[in-house]
Amino acid sequence: MLSASCRLLPRGVRDLLSLGPLTVTPSRGTVIVERWWQVSLAKEGKEPYLHPRRHRIFRKVEDRKHVKKDKMELILTQTVHKLGNRGQIVIVDKATGRNKLLAQGLAVYPSPENKQMFEEENKMMQDESSLKKQQTWTGELTVNYLKNSRLEVGMKNNVKWELNKEIVCRNFLKNLGVVVPPEALKIPEESITRWGEYWCEVTVNGIDTVRLPMDVVNFEREKTKRYKYWLSQQAAKNTNEPTSED
Repeated sequence: MLSASCRLLPRGVRDLLSLGPLTVTPSRGTVIVERWWQVSLAKEGKEPYLHPRRHRIFRKVEDRKHVKKDKMELILTQTVHKLGNRGQIVIVDKATGRNKLLAQGLAVYPSPENKQMFEEENKMMQDESSLKKQQTWTGELTVNYLKNSRLEVGMKNNVKWELNKEIVCRNFLKNLGVVVPPEALKIPEESITRWGEYWCEVTVNGIDTVRLPMDVVNFEREKTKRYKYWLSQQAAKNTNEPTSED
């Protein structure tokens, strides 16, 4: 015999339920709703009465259509660009983890055995006497960028100056967009008080050192729009002036 709640269902659904219990699991992309106003029970053998407006209002119970995709935890076996280094635990989408990382052998599941293996490896890497430090992927990008760069340092000509590490660090950030701390920078020991071509060395993460050329030039402030307009007016004025004939 069907329960009172099952009597509210259409006759075809009630026939299916009479065959036996069914387990309905909402799949991804399904939105589960329920009526805002409950339908009154009908007499046996009659269909329940549905109000034309009230019983067509529903409230959302669960939205599996716009739910965020599940994540998975993996341990990287190699350094992956923009993701992490070897032995690091990362959380990625299941599609990325299964189709890329696990399929290409770039990661493994974080089982207790794998965690213990990489923990021992990390301890060995921290010991500088046993293994050499490895550069991070961001450090490798910085090293390659500096190898193909040339630094320009602008100094004023109306004051007496001497180049130091703080000035060079500011120009690294201003002209190349690289943050270089003074302790990671090396410049010539002799005092630099004139314009010319020099060199400097930058140590990235205390591992790799890059030597790049450095040009010390005359600093010229960027001309404003008003000054450029004044120059154009002066040029036009000089062009329109009549030339004196002998």
